[in-house]
Amino acid sequence: MPDLLLELFSEEIPARMQAGAARDLERLMVGALTDRGFLFEGAKAFAGPRRLTLAIAGLPAKQSDVREELKGPKTDAPPAALEGFLKKTGLTKDQLKVETTPKGDVYMALIERAGRETPQVLAEIIPEVMAKLPWPKSMRWKPGSAVRWVRPLHSILCTFDGELVPFSFAGISTGLHTRGHRFLSEGKIEARRFDDYAQKLKANHVVLEAEERSAIIFEGIKQAAFVHGLEMIPDEGLLAEVCGLAEWPTVYVGTIQDEFMDVPAEILQTSMRTHQKYFSLRDPKTGKMANRFALVANMVAKDGGKEIVAGNERVLRARLSDAKFFWDEDRKHTLESRVEKLKGIVFHAKLGTQAERVARIEKLAGEIAAKIGADVKLAQRAARLAKADLTTGVVGEFPELQGVMGRYYALHDKEEAAVADAARDHYKPVGPSDAVPTDKVAISVALADKLDALTGFFAAGEKPTGSGDPFALRRAALGVIRILLENKLRYPLKLESDLLSFFADRLKVALKEKGIRHDLIDAVFSLGNEDDLVRLVARVEALQAFLKSDDGTNLLAGYKRAANILKAEEKKDGKTFTSEVLENKLAEPAEKALFAALTKARAAITAALDKEDFAAAMQQMSSLRVPVDGFFEGVKVNADDKQVRENRLNLLASLRATLHQVADFSKIEG
Repeated sequence: MPDLLLELFSEEIPARMQAGAARDLERLMVGALTDRGFLFEGAKAFAGPRRLTLAIAGLPAKQSDVREELKGPKTDAPPAALEGFLKKTGLTKDQLKVETTPKGDVYMALIERAGRETPQVLAEIIPEVMAKLPWPKSMRWKPGSAVRWVRPLHSILCTFDGELVPFSFAGISTGLHTRGHRFLSEGKIEARRFDDYAQKLKANHVVLEAEERSAIIFEGIKQAAFVHGLEMIPDEGLLAEVCGLAEWPTVYVGTIQDEFMDVPAEILQTSMRTHQKYFSLRDPKTGKMANRFALVANMVAKDGGKEIVAGNERVLRARLSDAKFFWDEDRKHTLESRVEKLKGIVFHAKLGTQAERVARIEKLAGEIAAKIGADVKLAQRAARLAKADLTTGVVGEFPELQGVMGRYYALHDKEEAAVADAARDHYKPVGPSDAVPTDKVAISVALADKLDALTGFFAAGEKPTGSGDPFALRRAALGVIRILLENKLRYPLKLESDLLSFFADRLKVALKEKGIRHDLIDAVFSLGNEDDLVRLVARVEALQAFLKSDDGTNLLAGYKRAANILKAEEKKDGKTFTSEVLENKLAEPAEKALFAALTKARAAITAALDKEDFAAAMQQMSSLRVPVDGFFEGVKVNADDKQVRENRLNLLASLRATLHQVADFSKIEG
């Protein structure tokens, strides 16, 4: 079957937009073709510095014929409704038929439309898709034209089954030609089919696939570093960006001047990454950053890259001179002297300045430290200094180094090591793969920082919504959860109900990968008296293990049966049954056995929960399976005698109350 080849050739597309543009182009084209009844074998989009390409395989030569019936308005509907339906279908009233339905007579239209040739349809939909591409930023580049594109568009190559698909967009007509590398290729390249297109591009120094460019860069840096006895410091984000900057990537290695090597490695790496897109290298023997860097050029140099490297070394020297200046100037002032400057930085209009926030965090960090066994004075000192690096030159230039620089400046000021480490680590974890702080001083400040943000923003009405979380409160809550659970810290979260519910939702996310059921978390949280996450998770894990057993499965079924009976009878009687059972009203052996089992289990479960022996609590619940099964097999709950009926319903209420000591079983699915 025929194939489609589409290339949109322009000036340089920002690297950060390329992957998204390729996905959007594929999505919009596939949707448009599907809407028009086309089936095909596959589609793949490609993005690079100067082109978006789409290849669709196995398109039919012609659109399928269409025959469908459309239901119109009732025959007694207002004339305007009929006129609208006729306009929509393109038919006259005489061409409609009337069909009788249970709701009256309605007009029906039979639409028969012959399928069009595929090139005709493509010529119609591709300009529409191009106009719909949702670029994060776009521009007008032709005077008097309203058409926008990410960068000036130069040409459109479009073929179907090797033949030109004629259409135009923004005054540019389709053709059969593209261009290769800006400097390493000359003249136009004719292409009619994808395989030929990809081969000719490579012959003209253009690697079409981003994955291939990325692999070339990775292996190139790896090999170039090996020559110098070094290794690449992994940086997936930079690799993804750089492969969007070079059509024919070539790796070279340059040298960092010795005068900059006493600047912290984080500053050097960040400066090179941010400003120059250079990769840092390290000595595998020491693990420290080396005085060399790898750069990716979009050029094959005749001199082996000497001039390219020399030029980049000159540029880097200027960049690092600025970074070194900030580093040297910052150390002339202590972190303590910078705390006062935080009064001039607004944290949030409703939550005050950074200085006011630091005061809150300092107080809370001291309270947390006392409860988890950390040094209170060190925790308060760390909290006081943790945000001071926000006023430094380095953090002003590289905001991503906040915390990291706080540690360097604290050590320079001769602060305690625990204080310096806490200044660095109090932001952690910043993502799911980031480690959590483990030192108790750092933990105290990290928890205080996140809990202050959460309570403050919730109180200010700035809660996350389905469409956004501008203050990263979900991340903060997940951070608190991970810090407590991974360090097994017993710290009760004294939170308002809506914030505690928010934590419950985040806990489900955090525990999902462990295979812990979300409904069991709800069941334990619903008790309303559990805000110790370590204890809560231990209880949930024990409950999940219990419910996987035969005893657990059957007891849950018995509970649900009891709960359904109670729900129906309580609604009928207009009251809630208690667990006050009159023993002298128990007549049947099965109800006596259940009463005795509940009396014993209730006390044993209470004792086990007090000791936090959740396995023992589950074992006691297991003992209820047989008497519960026996009760439903041998006892008629709704007895004719009113007092006997009520006593038996109270016995079921006693079962409900006993199980609710462990969790709210009504929240458990299955």
